[in-house]
Amino acid sequence: MSGATTHVPAQREPELAGQTVVVIGGSAGIGLETARRARSEGADVILTGRNADRLEKAALEVGTARRAAFDANDPAALERFFQDLPAPIDHVMVTAGGPHYGPLLEMDSGQVREAVSEHMVLALEVARSAVGRMRPGGTLLLMGGTGARRVGHGLGIASATTAAMPPFVAALALELAPVRVNLIAAGFVDTPLSASLLGGRLEERRNELRATLPIGRVVGPADVAALAVHIMSNTALTGATYDIDGGQQFVS
Repeated sequence: MSGATTHVPAQREPELAGQTVVVIGGSAGIGLETARRARSEGADVILTGRNADRLEKAALEVGTARRAAFDANDPAALERFFQDLPAPIDHVMVTAGGPHYGPLLEMDSGQVREAVSEHMVLALEVARSAVGRMRPGGTLLLMGGTGARRVGHGLGIASATTAAMPPFVAALALELAPVRVNLIAAGFVDTPLSASLLGGRLEERRNELRATLPIGRVVGPADVAALAVHIMSNTALTGATYDIDGGQQFVS
């Protein structure tokens, strides 16, 4: 008769149980995947986006009825959204906005303002509107990139914004404490936005990355979502930038 004992692994507690996550730009790509991951970790998720129909579809995929359609670059609409939230929130992730490219001297002042405002100004407006509703230890999570760290033709404004984001995040973390502020810097991520930017060159770019990246594959939205949820759940992380590009910046 054997005296061996069968060990049953302890069930892991969801990392975000009882917490509320707001995703600004959560109807597709990284935002949608992060919302899905946060929901699977027990969070109550609130999605926002510009397109009401796409947002409704995303909410059904995630399994949440809480959503709001508005333009996040409208400060008044952004403030109303946070003021109307019925309860305190824990985490806000901002994925709205995309990269801007082009020679600096060919951009007018309006284009330059837009390129900057879709990142730092939007982040600042979100911080102003959200901080009074956030619990201590929660995080404001922003998105940046690694691809424009090397200055090149047509990358001037993107490189400037990329360089400015880490110190901006660190300064904001000091001002918003005990709410945390962190930045995810991604390289190429295989999202609908990437597909729209590359068009017919999408598969060529995928194959190029599979052949050159140290990880041997393309980074996807689920990779970024896993990092985002970790940053939300680990309350020791603030004022920092976390690269996730599969080593792209070292081989490009």
